Amino acid sequence: MTTVNAAVAQVRPTAHDIDPINVNRWSPRSFLNKEVPEEVLLSVLEAARFAPSAFNFQPWRFIVARTQEERAKFLPFLIDFNRAWCENVPVLILIVSQSSSDNGPFPSHAFDAGAAWGALAHEAVRKGLVTHAMTGFDFDKAREALNVPEEYAIQALVALGYQGEKEALPEAMAEREGPSPRRPLEQSVFKGVFGQPIK
Repeated sequence: MTTVNAAVAQVRPTAHDIDPINVNRWSPRSFLNKEVPEEVLLSVLEAARFAPSAFNFQPWRFIVARTQEERAKFLPFLIDFNRAWCENVPVLILIVSQSSSDNGPFPSHAFDAGAAWGALAHEAVRKGLVTHAMTGFDFDKAREALNVPEEYAIQALVALGYQGEKEALPEAMAEREGPSPRRPLEQSVFKGVFGQPIK
């Protein structure tokens, strides 16, 4: 049975009983330059395929870069800060979502793509991988470089691979490398109306 990583638990104590995978998932920037086996990657993407979506529309699409040649198309549209640590990332995944259907605009496309990303992130933890989603890149350049049609909204870029040591990062990044805390539940969950604490 999976348990909460002890170091993570110090930063992210839980107030209620939840699956440890929710606590163990965080967003490192240090990645090993180690290939992710195709079957493992496909399992992670398979989990995303089973995410819920309105009307079963499944608006999400994933553009995956695994080879050096494929990743070379992604790196130029990253901001310098993200490009610096993404050089070692073995898999980059651009998440886009179909923003309209035959019936017109599809209001929940981003919400549904987020559900798919969550499933992907949790399955990655189960497979011993880490993920880091980011929006620090030029969306227009990404669209052009990867031939993303206009009817698809760009949502986020995800780095996926095996976690490296924080000492491998530049000093300023290494100081920030660690799981982030979460605010108390009562600050996010309201009873009946906005702002009314749940308890």
